[in-house]
Amino acid sequence: MPPLCCTDRPEPGLIHNPVRAITQYATADLIDGIAYGGHDPGDDPAWATTGAPSQSAYARWCRHMCGIACLRMALWHRDGQAPSLFELLNGARHYGAYIRQGQEIKGLIYEPFVRYVRDTHALAGEVHPDLDLLGLGELLDAGRLVMASVSKEIRRPDRAPQRRGGHLVLAIGRSEDTIVLRNPSGHTPQARAAVMDMEQFEPFFSGRGISLNLRRTVERRPAKTEAARPVASQPTT
Repeated sequence: MPPLCCTDRPEPGLIHNPVRAITQYATADLIDGIAYGGHDPGDDPAWATTGAPSQSAYARWCRHMCGIACLRMALWHRDGQAPSLFELLNGARHYGAYIRQGQEIKGLIYEPFVRYVRDTHALAGEVHPDLDLLGLGELLDAGRLVMASVSKEIRRPDRAPQRRGGHLVLAIGRSEDTIVLRNPSGHTPQARAAVMDMEQFEPFFSGRGISLNLRRTVERRPAKTEAARPVASQPTT
């Protein structure tokens, strides 16, 4: 049975095409070198395409934007367009979804991020701090996209991960035994648009994430800046 993606269940208001893979880095072809070849991620000739105000700002933030890239994929799928990575990042920071402590960046933080996507993009989101594979599958069957917390090494699923979580990928659909992912730090086209056995996916999955309901429009609310504490993702390469 082929994997079912969210677009296999047509609904008014959705763009009926596959969710496009968007990376957290300006140049997707550089990701292999960044992850495994020691390439400086800030040394990217296309940095300005992300909306970054400077190359130094891009270098500072690009490792932290896996969740922002997931959001951009979701908005592009719903609307046929989306703000730049840095426009989305600035909005999320305004809500406290990222916190800078000296040179350290904490985030993506789930609760303020969900408030941000609701208030700014009229996108219904829900935090799932305790999510098993059955629950993940039920969310996908209901047509939601899920920002799932996984090990960054999910891009090489034949290797056992050293940890669970720390990186966010966008789960877009499943069949009985497989899951369909979009990985913002995938180092190959196949890793960026991956189909994995659920059994293979499980060791990488931390059991938490954020679901996005593209079929439900919520009322925008006045901006808030209060931040919650649990941190979902770490800098990823």
